[in-house]
Amino acid sequence: MATFRVGEKTDQAVLPQQLALELDPADNPGIRDETGAERRKAPGAEPGREETATASPGGSGVTPNPTVGEKPRERHPFVFVLDKHGHPLQPCTPARARKLLKKGRAVVHRHTPFVIRLKDRTVAESEVDGVELGIDPGSKHTGIAVFSAQAGQRRGRYALQLDHRGAAIRRKLEQRSAYRRGRRTRNLRYRAPRFLNRRRPDGWLAPSLQHRVVTTMSWVKRISRWAPARAVHVERIAFDTHAISAGNALEGAEYQQGTLHGYEAREYLLAKWGRSCAYCGAQNTPLNIDHIHPRSRGGTDRLSNLCVACIPCNQTKSNRPVEEFVKNKTKLAKLLAQAKAPLRDAAAVQSTRWALWRALDALLPTHTASGGRTKWNRTRCRLPKTHTLDALAVGKLESVTETVITVLAAGCTGRGTHTRTRADKHGFPRLHMPRQKTFYGFQTGDLVRAVVPTGKHAGTHTGRVAVRATGSFNITTRYGTAQGIRHKHLRLLQRADGYAYTTRPEQTD
Repeated sequence: MATFRVGEKTDQAVLPQQLALELDPADNPGIRDETGAERRKAPGAEPGREETATASPGGSGVTPNPTVGEKPRERHPFVFVLDKHGHPLQPCTPARARKLLKKGRAVVHRHTPFVIRLKDRTVAESEVDGVELGIDPGSKHTGIAVFSAQAGQRRGRYALQLDHRGAAIRRKLEQRSAYRRGRRTRNLRYRAPRFLNRRRPDGWLAPSLQHRVVTTMSWVKRISRWAPARAVHVERIAFDTHAISAGNALEGAEYQQGTLHGYEAREYLLAKWGRSCAYCGAQNTPLNIDHIHPRSRGGTDRLSNLCVACIPCNQTKSNRPVEEFVKNKTKLAKLLAQAKAPLRDAAAVQSTRWALWRALDALLPTHTASGGRTKWNRTRCRLPKTHTLDALAVGKLESVTETVITVLAAGCTGRGTHTRTRADKHGFPRLHMPRQKTFYGFQTGDLVRAVVPTGKHAGTHTGRVAVRATGSFNITTRYGTAQGIRHKHLRLLQRADGYAYTTRPEQTD
């Protein structure tokens, strides 16, 4: 039986929808603003509340070009739109989607993410400029951003954070390996060894790594069905090792004014040392790059000999040997070990970068960039550090003019288990699971709405359901878990798809 997170908001992104600014009327089915990419004004028209910029002092209503360094405007996530045949149209604002639903010209196609389907429009009757996707791959989380791009300016339309379960898969594989190893050592009847029959094809990835590629591709394909995706921008490498090691990038003027201003080497070292001083552990303070073994005493510029240090430690250490500066032998051994240790999460991303790039390139035109360039773009556009905003800043761009204020977090939960017996801590069976997953038309993980007229749980409950053979279900909502809800009060909103959905505000500072 699949498990879902308890205590987190599981239905905020579904019902009710977040409030948004009211837009101009959307009653005319012929206007292209319903499915168009951006609002385009007629000459002399006054700017509506939806537009991003103010009128010029002369009152002409001309939208000025935003300059790099201005903080992007924040707005609510857009709604995916399909035509009456199920083909993707340009996403629209939540206020326009509500009006289309209220007028009866659209129906709800999917609740999470929220998708509507028009009943009186087709792709041939609409102007679709298309959107682009940005992907920031990570070991634990992957950020996906949907945005429209015009003349190098990006406007965020939707943000998704995909939470991987690679660590859980790794633990399960280790547990299975332990079980099999135990069977080989027990005095059981003979079974021919099979380990010599195992073959790994070229390009094989461990299941915990392959999971990251598969789930990312699954969501790219989903979004491509709901939005007219034209291209994908992805970080193929977390750190550009060629840019780090080429020449003496840490010397002289290039130390401050490299191709990306040292972002590749600095980002690698900041991630490796946890953005804290390697000597005193100080955080939230300016950090300099320091040579563990001073160059004046034979130290090199290799990354294994570099760390980040606060200004006081960097000045105090100067060109002294690290053994003389760090007196504590335990701390010294830990520091030297960490200097040579690779980044585990970065190694996982590096292992999957080629497989992800090949899969994306076979689906859509794919543009790649390094993590250093993403940070450079994010800093120029005054964006905080998050996975979704990194995805919005991937690749070549001039500026980011709009971001979304709400992020949908999709946590990978799987689709249940084949186990039919639950064991206690001693290994003896304590519970036998049923042989089927569906009861009374529902299965664990479905998104449902229960309207209970009377009793202890009277009211409306919207969330994920956990089914029982007795017909008395549990519903996990944003307010907690309601137990013992009869199946006759439930209405299905969306089938379980292996993910637990929560919403969270995007970081703005």
